[in-house]
Amino acid sequence: MRSTVFAATFGTLAATAVLALAQAQAATARTAGPGLKSQEDSRGPALIATCRKNHPATTNFAAPPGGRRRAQRPPAPSYKPPSKVEAIAGVIAGNAHWRHVWSETGNNADGIVGLPDGSVLVAQQDSSDVMSIDPKGHAHIAYQDTNTGGAVSVNKKGEVFIAERGLHEGIWELAPQHKILAISYEGDPIDCLGNFGLNDLTAAANGGVYFTVGGLYYAAPDGTVTKQGDVGGTNGVILSPDEKTLYVTSAKGFGMPGTLVAFDVQPNGQLSNERVVAQLTGGGDGSTVDSEGRIYTTSGTVIDVISPDGKLLGVIPGPKGDDLISVAFGGKDKHTLFAVGLAKKFHHGSLGLPSDRLQQGGELIAIHMQAQGYDGRDK
Repeated sequence: MRSTVFAATFGTLAATAVLALAQAQAATARTAGPGLKSQEDSRGPALIATCRKNHPATTNFAAPPGGRRRAQRPPAPSYKPPSKVEAIAGVIAGNAHWRHVWSETGNNADGIVGLPDGSVLVAQQDSSDVMSIDPKGHAHIAYQDTNTGGAVSVNKKGEVFIAERGLHEGIWELAPQHKILAISYEGDPIDCLGNFGLNDLTAAANGGVYFTVGGLYYAAPDGTVTKQGDVGGTNGVILSPDEKTLYVTSAKGFGMPGTLVAFDVQPNGQLSNERVVAQLTGGGDGSTVDSEGRIYTTSGTVIDVISPDGKLLGVIPGPKGDDLISVAFGGKDKHTLFAVGLAKKFHHGSLGLPSDRLQQGGELIAIHMQAQGYDGRDK
C-alpha cells in the first residue's frame, strides 16, 4: 500500500512539474503581445523603423545642458553595509525585522504603492495585471489588461497611473477614468526613445506624470511629453511631499554605484536646477519619501535613507541578501515600509527540472518604521 501511495504521489508531482515546465516553455517561446516589453516584442523592429526622428539615449552623466560641469559628486560611502538592521535616529529601531507579506512566481511586484486601507498595489508585468495585496497577504486583481504594466503611481487627487511597457509604450490613467495620458514624444511613439524601455513614474497633483525611459520626461496633463534635464541612466523617480522637488536615480550601468539627482519643479511642471544631491551605495532603483522629506531608495541589497539635503543617514538591509527593486510606505498609519525583494539566482525545481522561469518573481516584504510616510499622497 505504501509503495502504491508513494508511486501515485510521485506521479502526480511529476505530472504537475512537467505541466509547469511546459507552461513555462510556452511562455518563454511567446514572441509578441502583452507580457513582453516593447524591446522584447518581435514586432518592435517594424515599429522602430517608423520613427521619424533620431532619439539617442541620454548618456551624459557628467555635465548639465549647455556644457557646464556639475559640482563634484559627493564622495561614495566608505563603510560596508550592515548585515542586519541597525538603528537610524528617528527612522528605524535597531531591533526591527522584516516580515513576509506575499510572493508569486513570474515577473511581479515592481512599482508598488501603499494605500490608506493598508493594502499595496503591485504591478505584474508578465500577466499585465495590477494586484491589490492586503496586510495578510491576500491578493486580488485590481486592474487588468495593462499591456505589460510595470509601475504604478497615485497622485494627491487619488488618480491612478501606470507605465505600460509593452509594444506601443505609454502612460495610462487607470482610475477614476481609463484613458491614455501619453504615448508619443515629438510625433514618434515613446518606444522610439531607445532600448532602455519605459521604467518608473511619479504622478503629480496637477495631473501630469514624470517618467523614466533612459532619460527623464514629463507628460503634461494634456499629454504633451517633454524631455527634462540631461540626466541619463535613469530609474526610480519620486516627488517630494510638497512637490517642489523631484528626485531621480541615475547609474552608468548595471552593478555600478548610482547617484540621486534632484530638480526644482516649476509652476508649469517643467524642471530646472539639475543637481546631484547624493551618492548611492548601489545602483539605485525605486524610491519613496516620508513625512519629513527623507528619501528612501533601493540600492542593491539595501535601502539608502537620505536626508532632503543629501546626507546619507544610513541603510536598511533586506532580509536575505536579495536585490530590492521597489519601496513604498503604507499601512493605515503609514509606519510600515514595504519593499520588493528579487532573488539574484534562479533555481531548479524540486524534481530537478529546469523551472527557472517559474522560480523567479518578487517577494513583498514589510518592516515597522519609526518614520511615517507622507500622508498626502499614496506611496
